[in-house]
Amino acid sequence: MTSIIPVNLPQSAYNIMIAPGSLDSLGPEMQSLNLGKHVVVVSNPGIFRHFGERAIVSLKQAGFTVSSCILPAGERYKTLSTLQKIFDAALENRLERSSTLVALGGGVIGDMTGFAAASWLRGINVVQVPTSLLAMIDAAIGGKTGVNHPKGKNLIGAFHQPRLVLIDPEVLQTLPPREFRAAMAEVIKYGVIWDAQLFEQLEAAKRLERLSYLGKDLLQEILVRSCQAKAHIVSKDEKEAGLRAILNYGHTIGHAVESLMGYKGVNHGEAVAIGMVAAGQIAVELNFWDQSASDRQFTLIQKSGLPTRIPAGLDIEEMLVALQSDKKVKSGQVRFILPTQIGAATVTNQVPPDLIRRVSRQMQAA
Repeated sequence: MTSIIPVNLPQSAYNIMIAPGSLDSLGPEMQSLNLGKHVVVVSNPGIFRHFGERAIVSLKQAGFTVSSCILPAGERYKTLSTLQKIFDAALENRLERSSTLVALGGGVIGDMTGFAAASWLRGINVVQVPTSLLAMIDAAIGGKTGVNHPKGKNLIGAFHQPRLVLIDPEVLQTLPPREFRAAMAEVIKYGVIWDAQLFEQLEAAKRLERLSYLGKDLLQEILVRSCQAKAHIVSKDEKEAGLRAILNYGHTIGHAVESLMGYKGVNHGEAVAIGMVAAGQIAVELNFWDQSASDRQFTLIQKSGLPTRIPAGLDIEEMLVALQSDKKVKSGQVRFILPTQIGAATVTNQVPPDLIRRVSRQMQAA
């Protein structure tokens, strides 16, 4: 069951390959792209322990010279100081412009490795081998790379497209349940903003809060449809000049929650789920869509075992200030992505702060 999804960009087209067991064909797939022989595999300790040897064996058998760079795990290490470790490995292994960094891990590893590839020698190859569901359907695709600033998420970065995204669904067997649930927030996001059929398939599933409840067919469908949505949107708008902004649905308030929580206690997908609930209710208040659609979204988020409330103790006024530091602010106006129906969304900067404040307070856990 192999699916190839093209990302059609004029200067940097590439394929997303989704195939069970494909981790073992990483070397031949990269060989077919005529990349240079020097490769550094960037990962974290847990992922590398599970999959590092398989990736390296495949690369070496294909004729690559391979070394590794192991970074600490977690969003709080997505910093410039951690990035320096990749640069040190690049220097130590004498990477050239034809060389490749392979990101073997989740979104944090993918974002940092991609940014290192964008920066080293003003740009070298990167291949994304995502090992979390969230990275497979979102972070690994589209070339957004970066690290966090202490005052905001992903404020330091660059667009740098991968040469290949290789997705092996079998590696998800080691994914912690909480990380799986977090990724379901982004799957639901695609259903809300782009793919009503995907949304309905999720509604039809009996349970969604664990990988084992999905079955191979639904998992493949989720991967393919989510990747197709991301690939289509990125192909139309590589650098977020217009359409691509809708991919940030749920991220406006979500990023503020993450930042104010110090990237602890609430992970990215959980924050996006909270942000989608907020955006959905704001959309109802502004008559962008109706309450029944918002309720369907709320039910699906709950069904996936995701949070629907802003954490108790989080200062709503501080959150409103944090929104002003968001990358999506334009001319001082916070831009929200709001759904107009299941399967469609729009971008607006006409959301009054008082409405954000009121909806946020209604959503806050006691």
